[in-house]
Amino acid sequence: MITPDKNLSPTEEAVLLENVSKQFHSAGRTVKALDSLSARVRRGTVTGFVGPDGGGKTTLFRMMAGLLIPDEGNVHVFDTDVVRQPLGVQQWIGYMPQRFGLYEDLTVQENLDLYADLQGLPSSDRVERYETLMNMTGLGSFTGRIAGALSGGMKQKLGLACTLVSSPRLLLLDEPTVGVDPLSRRELWAIVYRLVEEEAMTVLLSTAYLDEAERCQEVVLIHQGKVLGQGEPESFSKEMSGRTFQVSAPQVNKRSLQEKLIAAPGIVDAIIQGGGVRVVSEKTETPSAHEILPGMDHVQIQVVDPRFEDRFIVMLRQEANTSTIDGEGLKTKTSETSETGDVIVVKDLKRRFGSFYAVKSISFTVRHGEVFGLLGANGAGKSTTFRMLCGLLPASEGSLTVAGNDLRRAAARARGRIGYMAQRFSLYANLSVFENLRFFSSAYGLSGQRQRERIAWALKAFELKAYTAAKSGDLPLGFKQRLSLATALMHEPEILFLDEPTSGVDPLARREFWNRINHLAQGGVTVLVTTHFMEEAEYCDRLVIMAEGEILEDGTPDDIKNRHGSDSQSEPSMEDAFIALIREREGRA
Repeated sequence: MITPDKNLSPTEEAVLLENVSKQFHSAGRTVKALDSLSARVRRGTVTGFVGPDGGGKTTLFRMMAGLLIPDEGNVHVFDTDVVRQPLGVQQWIGYMPQRFGLYEDLTVQENLDLYADLQGLPSSDRVERYETLMNMTGLGSFTGRIAGALSGGMKQKLGLACTLVSSPRLLLLDEPTVGVDPLSRRELWAIVYRLVEEEAMTVLLSTAYLDEAERCQEVVLIHQGKVLGQGEPESFSKEMSGRTFQVSAPQVNKRSLQEKLIAAPGIVDAIIQGGGVRVVSEKTETPSAHEILPGMDHVQIQVVDPRFEDRFIVMLRQEANTSTIDGEGLKTKTSETSETGDVIVVKDLKRRFGSFYAVKSISFTVRHGEVFGLLGANGAGKSTTFRMLCGLLPASEGSLTVAGNDLRRAAARARGRIGYMAQRFSLYANLSVFENLRFFSSAYGLSGQRQRERIAWALKAFELKAYTAAKSGDLPLGFKQRLSLATALMHEPEILFLDEPTSGVDPLARREFWNRINHLAQGGVTVLVTTHFMEEAEYCDRLVIMAEGEILEDGTPDDIKNRHGSDSQSEPSMEDAFIALIREREGRA
């Protein structure tokens, strides 16, 4: 077993990247993943690599792990040339890719044993190392459980434990918390910093969660294969001082307020947060209410502290020379209706798998034109509930009505009025963008002129014309998301189901996505969404929080925050409230 060198100076380099370039060739196209990229990583630190989808982060991690060779440039890990000695470097590295290869038919203990064999850990060292890892991850009571039966968060922690069996000097984590609930994310971060402090490990991670980037000691911002900046997160935040504000107008719906502010002069970014909309201004002065919201009374604007995310978004918009998506062109047939009332009614709903109840007698209603959220920890029963509401899974007991149709009697009729965007985009990777649109529109019963019109609409509304002939499997994640949403809307559904729609997508793509969803809701489409991004819960009109198949709490985001926020914070975030509620449930408050 390699013993970490605890006497290393924190200023010495663990990784040195010099003018690294890498190209890939696919379907007659050349994609430049890395473009003369240079960066340095200090030993014994946590460094975050942050950037939009397709920015080159995964390519870079695979290169540092000796799994890819650069076309040009130098990659050194602990002063060793990775290109010349990839096997020599790999003995020091633990690499956890985005889809870590757990063997789901094996137990937790069997997975650990397998990876210990693969990493050459002597039998004499295993008992002590396993004990350390199981205590660190909280999996000590689950060593006999089949890995496939673990929750998403527990699988991530097991994957991390398997990566760590040989106590590497450098740990590479590629998007380690994608699809993981907030409580599990916090627990994973506690593990990361424990590794740095107790084992002098150097940790590099890529992440789509910008609040996680703020937890890093240093961040490297990557875009289109180049480094836009490197430094402490606070150094990026300070550059935005005097440009961040909270805008509220009590008489206006928050989504309507955000829509107006997105289009306002001098506003670079606008997101729903708390009781209003957080904005980033072009200038370091308080915006004029009469200029950004003309004709609106009782507007309040107050200065708020800048965040790393503010600088990140501004830099990306400058690099891409783009503004926010306005969502025009997303009107549907629903926009012309005046339907009101409850369009989804769930009463005493249960779903049993053998003797196990994944959903236990839940009840709620969703109103016409409402954005309704289903939140919960991994394994809470959200996706099972979703599949029952979409008619994809029969209920064991209880009743559920969608668009006036009883799903236990008329599921096919109900499915014709809903659109469904799956957690892992249900696109056909070998089909082009156009072929996917044609296939899904045909599946929804469209043909002839109507089908051609809807395909043309989708290509324009979602800015996919440049990718018409590209295979969907080759698209950046943000464009896969656009295409997946477009296919769900081909038949102009009245109700839209979104299951973890922004998991793993960068913040710029998430903003574009929610601008589109807000326009659909404004037009009368009812939206039911699950998400692990607690800030996205702010976009919901109402929501329920689930745990172990039951509803723990329901109400507006503000109501839930006020009831379950941390006592130490005067203005708790949605994540604070969520974690407090889950810990209260688990008896850990």
